[in-house]
Amino acid sequence: MPKLDQPIEHTFNALSDPTRRAVIQTLSNGPASVSQLAGSFSMALPSFTQHLGVLENAGLIVSHREGRSRICSLNPAALQNAEDWLASSRRQWEARLDRFEAHLANMKEEKSNE
Repeated sequence: MPKLDQPIEHTFNALSDPTRRAVIQTLSNGPASVSQLAGSFSMALPSFTQHLGVLENAGLIVSHREGRSRICSLNPAALQNAEDWLASSRRQWEARLDRFEAHLANMKEEKSNE
């Protein structure tokens, strides 16, 4: 079951690692088994599965068993939460920059009127 109630910090912490970002990129093409995913990385399987655990705990991926394999897939809703947060933050900074730009223009106009 996807974990959507995780704080956004868990999402960004999980995405802070290049290996985990590469896993997300790979899973954006579709589900894959742990062994398929691990084959792309030169690290021991236990180390790699720790990365998968971080991604799963953050709600970015989900996994289930199919026979003897564990299949991982992307949870786009968790990425949407991060995207929404980034968009909100971007809007706030753009508004601040717009106010600053208006303030500078006002100062420039006042100086030219002296």
